[in-house]
Amino acid sequence: MSTRIEVLPDALQQIELAATWWREHRAAAVGLFSAELAAAFRLLERQPDAGRLYPRRLFPHLRVLLMPRTRYHVYYEHDDAGGVVLVRAVWSAVRGRRPPLRRGT
Repeated sequence: MSTRIEVLPDALQQIELAATWWREHRAAAVGLFSAELAAAFRLLERQPDAGRLYPRRLFPHLRVLLMPRTRYHVYYEHDDAGGVVLVRAVWSAVRGRRPPLRRGT
């Protein structure tokens, strides 16, 4: 059985901004970000614990999965009982800082 992916509004906004930036600034690979994100989501549907644990005070079960070609991270929590991966952020690894994570967004 596959796990359902749910993208929270903050993460959706980050995805839209990153995809737009990638299309506008990476002429040789305009679809790379979107393709790699889709592959990451497919992986998480099949193997929701594929990312490494990255616990935070408010998010003790937070995980992070690297998208190696674009160097973005998918920050998520896996609710095994509910059968859902809750994507909290999609954030560039080259920023040198963590994404702002808030409860419920």
